[in-house]
Amino acid sequence: MATIKVYGSTFSTAAMRVFAALYEKDIEFEFVPVDMRAGEHKKAPFISLNPFGQVPAFEDGDLKLFESRAITQYIAHEYFDKGTQLVIRDSKKMAILSVWTEVEGQKFDPAASKLTWELGIKPLLGKPTDSAVVEEYEAKLAAVLDVYEARLAQSKYLGGDSFTMADLHHLPTINYLMGTQSKKLFESRPHVSAWVADITARPAWNKVIAMRS
Repeated sequence: MATIKVYGSTFSTAAMRVFAALYEKDIEFEFVPVDMRAGEHKKAPFISLNPFGQVPAFEDGDLKLFESRAITQYIAHEYFDKGTQLVIRDSKKMAILSVWTEVEGQKFDPAASKLTWELGIKPLLGKPTDSAVVEEYEAKLAAVLDVYEARLAQSKYLGGDSFTMADLHHLPTINYLMGTQSKKLFESRPHVSAWVADITARPAWNKVIAMRS
């Protein structure tokens, strides 16, 4: 039996981020579904794993973690020699990678997650989309992607010459947005478009998507 457990939902962008890291590392894990519609993430026993009542939660033996980016960092470092190297040992190259990992969390994700909620999640829940919010956050995401276009004109991946955590962290929200009107923001920028096509075609990511079926 796998010693690693991930508690969450296959539709959660944060949980998908962790699944992707585990599949890139070729690490066996047990997925423990959390029924978010029933509010299981807001009450015991899940609340003992994440006191903020959000998915995912993660266990590796006696280690318990929450916050998806902290979990992927742990996976990348603890299992460095397995599968895809998502971080870099060279300190200067790792510093560049870290810059773009921070950019994802601080610049890209706030806009991308808001659009994912409006265009990707709300329709699934039967809720109306707020077109004013979509317009506002598409403009914000476009400004971020202009910076990405310049970066990706110089580098195949955001963090350097190889696929790393800086790229992986984008996959869940990109996956949702490429099925919405916001895909135009990615497709209209040739280097961003090529990068999206590259990272979304990775076998590990396809395994994440297959978890929904």
